[in-house]
Amino acid sequence: MTPQALAALHARCFASPPPWSEASFLGFLDDPTCFLLVDPSSHGFLLGRVAAQEAEVLTIATDPSHRRGGIARGLMAAFDAEARHREAETAFLEVAETNAAARALYAACGFTEAGRRPGYYVAEGGARIAAMILCKSLA
Repeated sequence: MTPQALAALHARCFASPPPWSEASFLGFLDDPTCFLLVDPSSHGFLLGRVAAQEAEVLTIATDPSHRRGGIARGLMAAFDAEARHREAETAFLEVAETNAAARALYAACGFTEAGRRPGYYVAEGGARIAAMILCKSLA
């Protein structure tokens, strides 16, 4: 997927926090610590990063018209495999505490809460939402 296609799909998936721009994706794709995983159908992608034996899910997106079909779960499994291949021992991510669907996915993938960042996200209308920091061992 091109940075333009990634930004377009991200915009279909996110209003708050604001979707990432084509330039943002280009910057991540130019970073050798980052990796992009794309579902074979191109209806979803995951952008990850590994540094100092820690893997991070930077963002994951599944086209709203193709959700609940296993795309995100498949991308999370591919993330684990790629992170292990890059010698990561732990994985983490941040998710809005109000995003119940994502939280359920991450729990099913073995992530548990490690902390919170109060007021990290700004919702439409200006409300502040805490970010949950989730982690799991890859060892």
